[in-house]
Amino acid sequence: MKIIRRKTKTVTIGNIKMGSDHPITIQSMTNTMTADVKESVKQIKTLADAGSELVRITVNDFEAASAVPEIIHQLNDLGCNVPIIGDFHYNGHILLTKYKKAAQALGKYRINPGNVGKGKNKDDNFATMIKVAMDNDKPIRIGVNWGSLDQDLFTELMDINGKMKTPKSFKDVIYDAMVKSALTSAEYAESLGLKKDKIVLSVKMSDMQDMVAVYLQLASKCDYVLHLGLTEAGSATKGMTASSAALAVLMQQGIGDTIRMSLTPEPNIGRELEVITCKHLLQGMGLRYFMPSVTSCPGCGRTNSDKFIYLTEDVTKYIEQNMPGWKAKYPGVEMLTVAVMGCVVNGPGESKHANIGISLPGNNENPGIPVYKDGSFYKTLRGDDIKEQFLDILSVYIEDKYSEKTVISGK
Repeated sequence: MKIIRRKTKTVTIGNIKMGSDHPITIQSMTNTMTADVKESVKQIKTLADAGSELVRITVNDFEAASAVPEIIHQLNDLGCNVPIIGDFHYNGHILLTKYKKAAQALGKYRINPGNVGKGKNKDDNFATMIKVAMDNDKPIRIGVNWGSLDQDLFTELMDINGKMKTPKSFKDVIYDAMVKSALTSAEYAESLGLKKDKIVLSVKMSDMQDMVAVYLQLASKCDYVLHLGLTEAGSATKGMTASSAALAVLMQQGIGDTIRMSLTPEPNIGRELEVITCKHLLQGMGLRYFMPSVTSCPGCGRTNSDKFIYLTEDVTKYIEQNMPGWKAKYPGVEMLTVAVMGCVVNGPGESKHANIGISLPGNNENPGIPVYKDGSFYKTLRGDDIKEQFLDILSVYIEDKYSEKTVISGK
């Protein structure tokens, strides 16, 4: 099934293009103190190396704003040209006007319309940030969060709702307020002179069903580029599961141009887990491909778990270790599929569906180990060096199928 992307404008941030005509981009955000240049550079580089195509940093005070140019300078010296997004709350209008070098160096500004000020100050402060964006030819993201929703707007809509013959639910009014906050802010930015192709919108919530509902409503009312994310998703399994569910529902309907998983950090687990999970999600949905995928058996009472579990681990590590070199040398290798199976029930079938597959024997099965290439039986492996034999077959297959000579000749 082909997913048809919702049609949007194209927004360019540095060397990255976002919108329906371009791949869905992955982004993350640092959790270092931005003023700590060394640690910020280190984490940004780690995130970029993991595959984050945009990285957002907090710019919350004078020290953080002062550090921005040096952070980007050091990243460039390291050959890391990932666009850096400045995350502004409360005082962005002050920081962007006072620290002109930071405004110039950043690739994009994130503005939260719920906390740019109150009353007349709200419009004035917002307009100041839009003017800086235009002066520096920078795009913005208008990022609405339900945890910091514009309370004046929400109160106004609640008052209107209370006078209706059939009032909406509390949740529905929140959805309306979030969508209206995003759209009226975007319209105001355009009225000030900012082009539509400089605007990204987001309406983040922390409940999966709420997040899906509000994005569906927003997507039906505009053609702005949309940033998807479940805010405060939680940690580890809970956060990854909830975020993946929400993002997948929307992306399956063609909604979403850039994504982030906002995972609560866990001890001894790197921030790049956000990025890795996004890559797995996009590849699992067939929206983008980053490295060869390994289909492997879950195991049951028929399998010899040690053999296929360790072989799966070895094959996966072999792919991860070699992918940096393969990516440059073998165009298209990221589309490769490998199967490592554990018994005769699904082993041969799954192996035939993969480019390269191996079906290890289950309990009381023939000890011969068949290998399949492109749907056909290739050979039977025996002996104590099955891992080495299979990795050698895999390596030769990649060389034969994806080498530039093979691609150019059309073989």
